Amino acid sequence: MNATLPTGDALLDAIDTLREERNAVILAHYYQEPEIQDLADFIGDSLQLAKAARDTDADVILFCGVHFMAETAKILNPDRTVLIPDLQAGCSLADSCPADQLAAWKADHPDHLVVSYINCSAATKAQSDIICTSSNAVRVIESLPPDRPVLFAPDRNLGAWLQRETGREMDLWPGTCIVHETFSERALMDLMVRHPDAHVIAHPECEPAILDHAHYVGSTSKLLRYTQESAARRFIVATEPGIIHQMQKANPQFDYIPLPGQDETCACNECPFMRLNTLEKIFLSLRDLEPALHMDEDLRVKALKPLERMMALG
Repeated sequence: MNATLPTGDALLDAIDTLREERNAVILAHYYQEPEIQDLADFIGDSLQLAKAARDTDADVILFCGVHFMAETAKILNPDRTVLIPDLQAGCSLADSCPADQLAAWKADHPDHLVVSYINCSAATKAQSDIICTSSNAVRVIESLPPDRPVLFAPDRNLGAWLQRETGREMDLWPGTCIVHETFSERALMDLMVRHPDAHVIAHPECEPAILDHAHYVGSTSKLLRYTQESAARRFIVATEPGIIHQMQKANPQFDYIPLPGQDETCACNECPFMRLNTLEKIFLSLRDLEPALHMDEDLRVKALKPLERMMALG
């Protein structure tokens, strides 16, 4: 099959043709390969892309990200075709919190509110009272009644950071992201010695030891904004390095140093699931309208409610 696929500029042209024919919109997360980011109609983190998916008038939404992101687009757009180039593009963090296990945890704490990070499955969202992203997590936690105890899932690092930021005690699900938990504190300290003028910027999914060294902690979009507004000209980037493409496009004269993982001989700081999407798979997905997301309507409605509560906060 691959022998029949267009290549190079012809592949890009073919994708553009299909995008127009299908009345499709292409969404890409910051952690996608640069060539996919450059192709997309919208680039962003989970919250930005959730909004783009909700607001678009396209007939087809092609989501270059991971499975839970495409599910979120389907939850918000039930009457549209939602495609993901590779169904195997999952998420270790989402997989760490199966819906039945969250339901059991919730049943053991009937007086608690359940706050789930958007990096979870639709079934897990359906067990939640409200969803948050790394962009709005502080606002979500601060919106909750102060007398209600909270269960936070699935990322324990984000939850621990939120406890420090808000002063709110929470019970934390023990999930982590395989990318953000692998960053090396030793490598970070070495880079800080070699580049004393560099600002360390980190995603709150990182381990606390990494966050303790950071000049700034924030969501992917907020890290991008920080590099544009900060007085610094060199940055050590403690998140998936796909975001560096947008940083370089905004300010190519600055230096952006990706923080390596524990094993500096591998690309452990790259999300293997995000990188499953390719231009060839995008072409095939638009051509065949597959793989498409299908969702039980009852599940979709249940998962929509906590998302709408999040979006109502602005």
